[in-house]
Amino acid sequence: MTSKNSFGARGTLQVGAKTYEIYRLDAVSGEGADVASLPYALKILLENLLRTEDGGNVTADDIRALAAWDAGGKSDREIAFTPARVILQDFTGVPAVVDLAAMREAMGSLAGDPGLINPLAPVELVIDHSVIVDVFGKPEALERNVEIEYQRNLERYQFLRWGQDAFNDFKVVPPDTGIVHQVNLEHLARVVFTREENGATVAYPDTCVGTDSHTPMVNGLGVVAWGVGGIEAEAAMLGQPVSMLIPQVLGFKLTGKLPEGSTATDLVLTITEMLRRHRVVGKFVEFYGPGVSAVPLANRATIGNMSPEYGSTISIFPIDDETLRYLELTGRSPEQIELVQAYARAQGLWHDPQAEPRYSELLELDLSTVMPSIAGPKRPQDRVPLSEAKEAFHGALATFIHQPEQKQQGYDNAVAESFPASDPPAYEDSTVHSPSPSDHLAEAPAGGYRSRDPVPVTLADGTECEIDHGSVAIAAITSCTNTSNPAVMLAAALLAKKAVEKGLTRKPWVKTSLAPGSRVVTDYYERAGLTRYLDALGFNLVGYGCTTCIGNSGPLIPEVSEAVRAHDLSVVSVLSGNRNFEGRIHAEVKMNYLMSPPLVVAYALAGTMDIDLFREPLGKGRDGRDVFLKDVWPTASEVQAVVESSIVPDMFKAGYADVFAGDERWKSLSTPHGDLFAWDTASTYVRKPPYFENMPRQPVPVADITGARVLALLGDSVTTDHISPAGSIAKNSPAAAYLLSHGVAQRDFNSYGSRRGNHEVMIRGTFANVRLRNQLAPGTEGGYTRDFTKRDAPVTTIFDASQSYIAAGTPLVILAGKEYGSGSSRDWAAKGTLLLGVHAVIAESYERIHRSNLLGMGVLPLQFPEGENAGSLGLTGEETFDIVGVTALNEGRTPATVKVKAGDVEFDATVRIETPSEADYYRHGGIMQYVLRNLLR
Repeated sequence: MTSKNSFGARGTLQVGAKTYEIYRLDAVSGEGADVASLPYALKILLENLLRTEDGGNVTADDIRALAAWDAGGKSDREIAFTPARVILQDFTGVPAVVDLAAMREAMGSLAGDPGLINPLAPVELVIDHSVIVDVFGKPEALERNVEIEYQRNLERYQFLRWGQDAFNDFKVVPPDTGIVHQVNLEHLARVVFTREENGATVAYPDTCVGTDSHTPMVNGLGVVAWGVGGIEAEAAMLGQPVSMLIPQVLGFKLTGKLPEGSTATDLVLTITEMLRRHRVVGKFVEFYGPGVSAVPLANRATIGNMSPEYGSTISIFPIDDETLRYLELTGRSPEQIELVQAYARAQGLWHDPQAEPRYSELLELDLSTVMPSIAGPKRPQDRVPLSEAKEAFHGALATFIHQPEQKQQGYDNAVAESFPASDPPAYEDSTVHSPSPSDHLAEAPAGGYRSRDPVPVTLADGTECEIDHGSVAIAAITSCTNTSNPAVMLAAALLAKKAVEKGLTRKPWVKTSLAPGSRVVTDYYERAGLTRYLDALGFNLVGYGCTTCIGNSGPLIPEVSEAVRAHDLSVVSVLSGNRNFEGRIHAEVKMNYLMSPPLVVAYALAGTMDIDLFREPLGKGRDGRDVFLKDVWPTASEVQAVVESSIVPDMFKAGYADVFAGDERWKSLSTPHGDLFAWDTASTYVRKPPYFENMPRQPVPVADITGARVLALLGDSVTTDHISPAGSIAKNSPAAAYLLSHGVAQRDFNSYGSRRGNHEVMIRGTFANVRLRNQLAPGTEGGYTRDFTKRDAPVTTIFDASQSYIAAGTPLVILAGKEYGSGSSRDWAAKGTLLLGVHAVIAESYERIHRSNLLGMGVLPLQFPEGENAGSLGLTGEETFDIVGVTALNEGRTPATVKVKAGDVEFDATVRIETPSEADYYRHGGIMQYVLRNLLR
């Protein structure tokens, strides 16, 4: 692209013998412009506008508005941001490639050129969400899990191999390589991007959007990046800019340094709590001040990774010496590092610890005040100081075990059968022998919570033990958040070493796993001689992928699972991940706690949350004496010494030397060829989606919504985990019925995530989370509602009811409370909503990405009047809804509100269409239809 260059910003930058063309930020001046004091992130956006100015999507007035940004107000100025690249993971990437393949066919059917459907920005997809912890606690766990992964996902992997060949500028990082965000951080991120244009090498800031909400992890490198819906990412892949309002920017000043005993995880949980309380949804967060230099790059990335947990769009650190050190450590070339430094200094993007940029708001944290913490039992922002963990657990447990019985209806066996069987059996560890925890628990101080006698369990190998409420059923070192951080990963291994040397073992009812974010982690474990200690505690390598954090935890130990179900135990998972929402980790595990990797190991040793780690022992050593956490906790100097001795750049260079090639399994896949994909009508993994069926060349005018019924009446904090199909497929669910009717045996159901390329499966799993509570069907838990097309409105599955409404021509609405759609940026939360026949959602508030995704699929997001909700308005969900005023969009204007009539209740709902581009998407029936019609022109 060639900029109009209204400000004469195009210039050159000499770095060594190489000359680069750049767009100088200091060229913008006058009319209130104050570029020098802009926040770092807004300088990146300003450069983006300068370089992409075309007089249409980006105008000189847009550039002036951003340069003169008013820190004190909320801007209503829309700008068009063009990311340098797009990053995908396989769960969200497969449907994106499916949609692109369908768009090629649609383009041909509308007499257009299918070849126009091709990525116009570099796209990199990392396969990391498919491996499941079927086998654990054994040396061969990795090999067996990968083998099972390929068996389950053969069709999907063949399809992605086709896409890699069929589309230009589309690369795939094969399975068994690492987690997308860690691969992005360690290898794919450029910090300063270069591209050949018109005979010149243009240098500009590396920016990206990704189809995973934790894309902001690379904010730690100074890269402006955030998560978007899959449909929005597809538009970016096709050269469409991301429409956004100029954001507010919160300045987060850091001072001091972390105290002994506190980890990066403790820091990020503290920041998550602070920012969630402050309310930063949709804002940029930028860290600055003298404490920034005391935050290692890996810690910065850990903080950026958690952006979705407190709602900010990004959480960015500027470029400084620490950035350069990390680039060197991870094997980036000297030329690239030299370019990053020269570009950042020339453009005013280098961090000055004494500078005070203009910010909309300010927060401050003295790092020395950060204390060891965990978060749970069901939200990342619910931080608990480790010293209060036992007391907090007791308080939380009371709410879990005193909930009224929930009627499961057709999902009676959903929990029991929610994880696919594997061959050989998932729990193969028959060699673990550990003393019963009963003596240790008996020594706990008075006041420990006991609602019954502990449940005796005899494991397959004959080990006898007892479990109770609070027993740790899963202990997983997993997820990009922490596995990218050598300090906490090595701390976990050092704690394991000390524990093994003292004779401690994990409790036998705990399912343990280690799933690093990249192969570099296991390389430095080996170099440091620490692998054997983790193995000795059952933390054997199970795969390189997200695993437990996204619900791929696999089945519990069978005997433990049986006891949990038979006695309705509220057992616990502990994980070093970033998400712990209800129903996410495992259907049988009610309480989930986030924590640092060394604490995951500690709780695996203790075997229970009903323990004060500061005062009670983890267990008894081989000498019969109590062993406490302080006896095995490594010091910061011990950890740092191992970091310095065991991590070298050659590890990264070797690990990523041929990252797109894959192993023999990947290379030997039989791959279809051709520009158009040959859809297999018998496939249960990849099917042609219906979005473009009978699509006219011109959009049909939008209409008011009349005679609508409520599909679901939901409360606060309904996440995309509740909405989007995720985890395993219950045997009595509508999705299971579909698969069985297509000849798929229950053992081969796999997960919803693995079948995201099949809309028939996904629509049947939308709103089917076993923990969803639809107030329209009281007394149920799971995907149930009432069907008002039938006499007496019987309770049935949401999918079956939706089919009745669609057959009757009745539009549907969803009613919800606060923070609707929080959590992962799952595009199927919006796609499934549309395909169920939902025309509008009315909520008290939305998380940013899901609101955008709803519009991207042509579903209208509306908001209750301030201070009102379904309950205060007296809505029961039994009403018939009319929504009037939507047709104003046909006149080229977006109404601020529309009239909603629900039975005898009337109110004005706020229209949550934020930008003109979003209005265009809605008018066209979705962002994909909008892009396709634009390309037809």
